[in-house]
Amino acid sequence: MNVKQSKITEILRAGFTALNEGNAKRAAECCRAAMSLDRANPEVHFLVGLVALDMNDLKTAASAFGSVTKLSKNHAAAWAQLARIFMRMGQPARAEQALSKATDAGTDDPAVEDLIGVVASLLGNQHDAKKWYKRAVQKAPERAAYAVNLASAQIFLGETDEAEATLKTLLDRNDNIAQAEWLLSSLRKAETPARADALLKKAEAAKDPHSKAFLGYAAGKEFEDCEVWDKAFRAFSLGAAAKRSTLTFDEAKEEAMFAALEDSFTEEWAARAGGGHHDPAPIFVVGQPRTGTTLIERIITSHSAVESAGELQQFGLSIHRLTEGSFSDRLSPEAIRASAKINPTDLGREYLRASAPMRKDAERFVDKLPGNYLHLPLILKALPDARIIHLTRHPMDSCFASYKQLFAEAYFHSYDQEEMARHHLRYANLMARWRERFPGRFLDISYEDTVADHEPNARRLIEFLGLDWEDACLEFHTQKAAVATASAVQVREKPHQRSVGRWRRYQDKLVPMQTILRDGGLELDS
Repeated sequence: MNVKQSKITEILRAGFTALNEGNAKRAAECCRAAMSLDRANPEVHFLVGLVALDMNDLKTAASAFGSVTKLSKNHAAAWAQLARIFMRMGQPARAEQALSKATDAGTDDPAVEDLIGVVASLLGNQHDAKKWYKRAVQKAPERAAYAVNLASAQIFLGETDEAEATLKTLLDRNDNIAQAEWLLSSLRKAETPARADALLKKAEAAKDPHSKAFLGYAAGKEFEDCEVWDKAFRAFSLGAAAKRSTLTFDEAKEEAMFAALEDSFTEEWAARAGGGHHDPAPIFVVGQPRTGTTLIERIITSHSAVESAGELQQFGLSIHRLTEGSFSDRLSPEAIRASAKINPTDLGREYLRASAPMRKDAERFVDKLPGNYLHLPLILKALPDARIIHLTRHPMDSCFASYKQLFAEAYFHSYDQEEMARHHLRYANLMARWRERFPGRFLDISYEDTVADHEPNARRLIEFLGLDWEDACLEFHTQKAAVATASAVQVREKPHQRSVGRWRRYQDKLVPMQTILRDGGLELDS
């Protein structure tokens, strides 16, 4: 190794160390120093990509990792990073291509194997994800994140026993992995509150808010299993407060977004003749999270003509592309007003093009992103033959179900009672406007009705989709397909009514939520 190479190696080592220590500024300085010495070194560009990712600069990161693959065509880590970036940018076809390059290149690095698993999971291939996670865990059993990812894939695949074994092995090695405790709590109904008591004690002592949130929600779930309602609420509220402390939720910005939607997609806009792309394949299931959207999706996809494409971001990203990416915030009032001028035929075609990599070979597919209710007018214009199903649920059950659920990086309004209730009012009012402006264009279906009387509601769904009835739609809980949502365990059960009216167990503790919903005109006593 000559002096120049030795110097670059030293700078890169310092850069990677700085990045691992959270010092992105120092890592960026190392990037500049290394680049000035050798712009043809792939590891220099790789470090640039990692620093850009740390700063959430996806464009620079993609360029840097792309440079790595030009300089070193079999750089599995760079291909895997590109694949994940393409998924974040809503480009699954490019992600799939990059992932294929990563797997073809081959790797023995557990970090890269885990990353390949992450992208496979995002692409909806939980079987491949599990395979790569297993390889990572076998090589680096001390890395808790790899085992957590493996357990998550096993849960999505319905492999409850295997997930439990993975988590218990991890926790036997290190019982301070809060996310593993949370996942373990989701797998079985607790028989006694003993473990919940221990989890709550750990949650109260935890200094890190993320750990406190995982432990609080885990304890709350197990206390609920044992009908220890007071402690369950104490645990949920502790977890919610901890999670809320890690987030920035701009409620005024959300209010402006809802107002812009109502103002942009008026009755006059709805009445305009518009072409749209005529394809009956898409089925959208929309609503609030934790209201039964996964249940409805499983009923529909039990039909031989329908498959699940997952919770796709493709419609919103298609809007963004057709407004030429002019708006960094895709749901800003300015972006919404611009979206009302999009050619609907172009939008329909672009959505179907962008979502094609997430499909297999069925005639119809379900896009189960709950928040697509925000795009409902544009969906109806762009895809006039698509079907839209909207889940309804008692406002308090809906709000409380979200409040007591720890989500990934979504639904920032759900960790505070009052913020949750005000969001629900905005959502309910917007759906009322859509019913007025697009009468008969989408189906409202009640969660409560569906679990109370399954068959007639399942038949109503299939009839609305224009499909012939199949008895398999009554046996949705026997499906083997993966379920990559918070409902992965519950939807493998037969329909039940345990969650109906659950909020009343906590009625005296949910007064702030109830007050806002009642003052907003919603009926809570039925």
